[in-house]
Amino acid sequence: MACAVSRGPTREDNRRRDLTHVLYASLTLQAQQDPYGLTRLLFTFVPLILIFYFLLIRPQRKLQQKHMEMIKALKKGDEVITDGGIIGQIIHLTDDRVTIRTGENTRIVLLRSKIARVVTPETATEA
Repeated sequence: MACAVSRGPTREDNRRRDLTHVLYASLTLQAQQDPYGLTRLLFTFVPLILIFYFLLIRPQRKLQQKHMEMIKALKKGDEVITDGGIIGQIIHLTDDRVTIRTGENTRIVLLRSKIARVVTPETATEA
């Protein structure tokens, strides 16, 4: 009959335990020395996050919303400018595509999302 010999903790176990104790001791010592560390961290990062939101994310979302509304309002006969700079008049619309006439006999089929803007008579006279 074999007898199972139980050995104590190995050298690796002792190292892990010692490392855990050292980390715990350093964290508690740091917390005792600077009890407001988390509060300072929050007062630093929360304003940065708010600045990024109001200066970068929110205006971009507004532009996307405005572009989506413009795309939904497209109608036959509108003069448009594409993302590539092609100017043409809408002659046919589907749910996701637009056919524009750019010259006498030239027709181009585009995705609706590639329409950059609609040229109105006021915009044409200003430019």
